[in-house]
Amino acid sequence: MMWRCHLLRVFWGPGLRRALQPADESIPFVIHWNWAFKGEYSLGPPRTFIRYYGTSVGSRPPSGRHGQLFQSTSAAEAIQWHRQNLAEWFSRLPREERQFGPTFALDTVHVDPVIRESNPDELLRPPSELALDHQPPLARLPTLALSQLFDPDVCGRQVQTVVLYGTVGTGKSTLVRKMVLDWCYGRLPAFELLIPFSCEDLSSLGPAPASLCQLVAQRYTPLKEVLPLMAAAGSRLLFVLHGLERLNLDFRLSGTGLCSDPEEREAPAAIIVNLLRKYMLPEARILVTTRLSAIGRIPSKYVGRYGEICGFSDTNLQKLYFQLRLNQPDCGHSAGATAVPATSAQRDNLVEMLSRNLEGHHQITAACFLPSYCWLVCATLHFLHAPTPAGQTLTSIYTSFLRLNFSGETVDSSDPSKLSLMAYAARTMGKLAYEGVSSRKTYFSEEDVRGCLEAGIRTEEEFQLLHVFRSDALRFFLAPCVEPGHAGTFVFTVPAMQEYLAALYIVLGLHKTTLQRVGKEVAEFVGHVGEVLGIVAKLLPLRALPLLFNLLKEVPRVFGRMVGKSREAVAEAMVLEMFREEDYYNDDVLDQMGASILGMEGPRRHPDEPPEDEVFELFPMFMGGLLSAQNRAMLAQLGCPIKNLDALENAQAIKKKLGKLGRQVLPPSELLDHLFFHYEFQNQRFSAEVLSSLRQLNLAGVRMTPLKCTVVAAVLGSGKHVLQEVNFASCQLDPAGLRTLMPVLLRARKLGLQLNSLGPEACKDLRDLLLHDQCQITTLRLSNNPLTAEGVALLLEGLAGNTSLTHLSLLHTGLGDKGLELLAAQLNHNQQLQELNVAYNGAGDTAALALAKTVWEHPSLELLHLYFNELSSEGRQVLRDMGSTAEGHARIVVSLTEGTAVSEYWSVILSEVQRNLNSWDQGRVQRHLELLLRDLEDNRGATLNPWRKARLLRVEGEVRALLEQLGGPGG
Repeated sequence: MMWRCHLLRVFWGPGLRRALQPADESIPFVIHWNWAFKGEYSLGPPRTFIRYYGTSVGSRPPSGRHGQLFQSTSAAEAIQWHRQNLAEWFSRLPREERQFGPTFALDTVHVDPVIRESNPDELLRPPSELALDHQPPLARLPTLALSQLFDPDVCGRQVQTVVLYGTVGTGKSTLVRKMVLDWCYGRLPAFELLIPFSCEDLSSLGPAPASLCQLVAQRYTPLKEVLPLMAAAGSRLLFVLHGLERLNLDFRLSGTGLCSDPEEREAPAAIIVNLLRKYMLPEARILVTTRLSAIGRIPSKYVGRYGEICGFSDTNLQKLYFQLRLNQPDCGHSAGATAVPATSAQRDNLVEMLSRNLEGHHQITAACFLPSYCWLVCATLHFLHAPTPAGQTLTSIYTSFLRLNFSGETVDSSDPSKLSLMAYAARTMGKLAYEGVSSRKTYFSEEDVRGCLEAGIRTEEEFQLLHVFRSDALRFFLAPCVEPGHAGTFVFTVPAMQEYLAALYIVLGLHKTTLQRVGKEVAEFVGHVGEVLGIVAKLLPLRALPLLFNLLKEVPRVFGRMVGKSREAVAEAMVLEMFREEDYYNDDVLDQMGASILGMEGPRRHPDEPPEDEVFELFPMFMGGLLSAQNRAMLAQLGCPIKNLDALENAQAIKKKLGKLGRQVLPPSELLDHLFFHYEFQNQRFSAEVLSSLRQLNLAGVRMTPLKCTVVAAVLGSGKHVLQEVNFASCQLDPAGLRTLMPVLLRARKLGLQLNSLGPEACKDLRDLLLHDQCQITTLRLSNNPLTAEGVALLLEGLAGNTSLTHLSLLHTGLGDKGLELLAAQLNHNQQLQELNVAYNGAGDTAALALAKTVWEHPSLELLHLYFNELSSEGRQVLRDMGSTAEGHARIVVSLTEGTAVSEYWSVILSEVQRNLNSWDQGRVQRHLELLLRDLEDNRGATLNPWRKARLLRVEGEVRALLEQLGGPGG
């Protein structure tokens, strides 16, 4: 799952930072451009981002008369209306983009992909075997800007038709959107009229005849006024034909006759052919976008210039893209009331880390060559670090990413099967991915790739589909490995994509053993034979036939059991992978994914582990996520439907294995992975049944980001059974995290929130927690948090109305004298508290004595911890005497001794010191330990009881050992 590297500390230079300063106004980013024809949100991708320091924010299409052609008022108004309609359609954002914030419109600045001019000879050159070379030979022919597409060629000839081509994900759609928007805002003055067509839309019309004027009028009503002027527009008219691979064009005269009249009714494909022949509207300019496999559908004599869209081959373009996309000030604002948007410093730090990884890690740079994968990286980082929209999962991000790039795409429009491109990828790339997961490898040889691509191919049609997939989409999934020591191998473009495709391969039921394939055919054959024998048995009085018929009916059942056993085996492997402790630090899967994108300094593996011990903990997460209803619906749109029965049987097999392994006590990071699996699955009933035996939630030491808080709350917040202990110690929790986790905290009996840097603001949420009518917390540990007196005042408000809390630890919370005085004044408002720990709070004699007196007289309090406070010898003695007199009153612990004997709480005190030795002020701790040591020595000299002397000596040894760790005089 990891992009591995040892990062170099390379920072962005000042020149690049200056280049990132946005202009005052710029052009909006737009969605899939054929929305204008369908009237619905598109599934097309945000495939590339085009830099333009222009004037589109808050701007309107230019008004007034347009050149010399459309001088009449009605024509000018029609063109203006057309511009406004196009701008409105193309400025809408799909749901996948709205996750970046409510005002996110991709309209601040755009990043141009590299476009390299090519020639027909280069296009006709036989491709490499796997067509994975992604480094274009830029030195041979120049790069092109959008404004140069229709410039004269090297021979001075006027260019009338331009064909832009590229593989899936390189940004063809966005280039078209950029050009359309530029025209809408008056930045293409060479064209007075622009008419975009979606070839997908035209292909849906079939052979139904229609004229060019009808096609335009049906899609762009305002242009009815100017249709008679189209023929006179000449080179000032631009047609944009997007997705030519969707149309089957026949340039033979016997197949498509000549037609020059825009009002003559022909099949849409015939109209496009005559436009490209320059027989209809011969002076009009035409921009065509297509996949690589369809370039040959237009004879080269009709094309003036070819341009290959090469993506972000420059690392600086990738950096610029990430800087612009991730630096959105209100990202996450719409995620809910508890959402806290990232600060500017946090966003800058995220971009800086990603930039350093791009500089030092060539494999992620190779992946981000495709603008689509830059989008995926940004979406993943936003998911990991920003407040998460309701219902969004990691699996849904990857499924949406594939839907953005492959929705409606077929492998070959000329093939009668109309096979979905995503379904073909799931069958071939999914097989390769699953074989890699099964054999625990991420590097694949050419033989490995060819074996999965060519498996089962027997007919000419299948070979043609394979050829198209290789040229158009293989580079989207696989990239040449650029890591040292792996030359000549291939890897999945992003590591997590291998695990996603492997999971998709399983849930689609594409993984079948030889026994299963043969067994299925035998079962079907026997089923037919059984039906025949059943009819014969009714007609002929043969006694053996009914018995044989009943035996044959059992064959399908046996086959069904065999399939069930296979599902159980896959489920068991998935569960074992999820609970596998894979590396020395064993981070949870979300931290692993973040580190793979942003990089991590130093080694991650234990030195004794084999270097190629690959881990695939995302594989089970994706399996669960793909079975959710939301992702199944999106997969159905991609031509990869998952049957309800298959989903149910897979879920039952997974639940059976999770039920067995999920009852064991898991390390905190593995427990979070378990919860994340349920979050991805998005099935509350399933999760409630599997997690019904969970009684202890121990996530101590796990860095609880907003996403992880959301995961835990979503999975456990709706449960009914009590959680006996919930431990969030040292989790970097903040007030927003507490609010998110509130449904889980209400189910806890013992709640540990130590070492979280929670301040007075968090005490407001803790007060609300204690006052909640469903609160059942009996033990609350808040030690080592800077609550201060201000925070304890809020806690006392909660204590006054709480009826469940019996044990409260405020050890080392910065209360001081004021905090203890507040406790002394208001503690009587609570009548259930039994134990209070206010040790190591810097309180003096007066405040400590006041609190001790209140506790001593309290009807329910039994124990008060006051050690390690700034008490004088006299104060300690008074407190010691108070705690040892009059039965029925609270015990007060101020030292390791009680009189001349060892206190029964000595181990509690020293264990707290040992646990916090590295986080507390060591000079202060050393001073307190020296006082305790002197106290022990004095008591040992004052007693004649040998048993007491022995115990005092033992405790002295423990204190001396702690002093030695601090470098003090322990000997």
